[in-house]
Amino acid sequence: MLLEGKSVIVTGGTGAVGSALCDVLSREGASVAFNYEKNKDKALEVQSHIEENGRRALAFQCSVLDKEGVAQMVKKTAEEFGKIDILVNNAGIVQVMPFPLIEEEEWDLVMDVNVKGMFIVTKEVVRHMVMQRSGVIINMGSIGGVRLLEVPVHYAASKAAVGGFSIALAKELARYNIRVNTVVPGMLSGGVGLNVPEKQYNEYMKYCAAARPGKPEEVAEYVAFLVSDRAQYINAQNLLIDGGL
Repeated sequence: MLLEGKSVIVTGGTGAVGSALCDVLSREGASVAFNYEKNKDKALEVQSHIEENGRRALAFQCSVLDKEGVAQMVKKTAEEFGKIDILVNNAGIVQVMPFPLIEEEEWDLVMDVNVKGMFIVTKEVVRHMVMQRSGVIINMGSIGGVRLLEVPVHYAASKAAVGGFSIALAKELARYNIRVNTVVPGMLSGGVGLNVPEKQYNEYMKYCAAARPGKPEEVAEYVAFLVSDRAQYINAQNLLIDGGL
């Protein structure tokens, strides 16, 4: 197993990619803690899958913007698992609307969840990793933040920010043996990909070498390798998984 004996926190654990991450990472040997905001039934399902894989599971109902809730999640995870080896910042939202119709409140919400939430969670987890002098952080970007595609501007801006956050953080934390990378999925068959209009979907398929959307499970398999000890020389990278665009 790639992650035998490791402990992981996944944010946004009940979404399409988040639930796949929890399943694959636990299958590869990791104990997994995750947060969710509303879908308790899905959280129980994800927790059950982790336990069926023979691993310990912790579920926390809190937003990534809830600083007290996040602090309790990280504290409890460190106490229960004994350490935090891996963080996957997966939580995110999108609003499909043209730029002239985006209001300031909508801009702030997308930037807050996709960027500030990542900052809040990472800051709490990094304190533990620095003391351990080891760790791996994966931040989930989007093809919309690195390619010329017709996507919501505030969403693209927030996901482009993820790459800059990761690179700077990787440099700062290298002295503590902590790696930081950004995983950049292309269009997927679940999650955000479900909101893509037909026109944009067809255009993507026209230029995608794989001629199909990716699967959340494929992203999770990629992440499982990147956070494992087999990927120790991979750091400060924007790593695309887009089917060849």
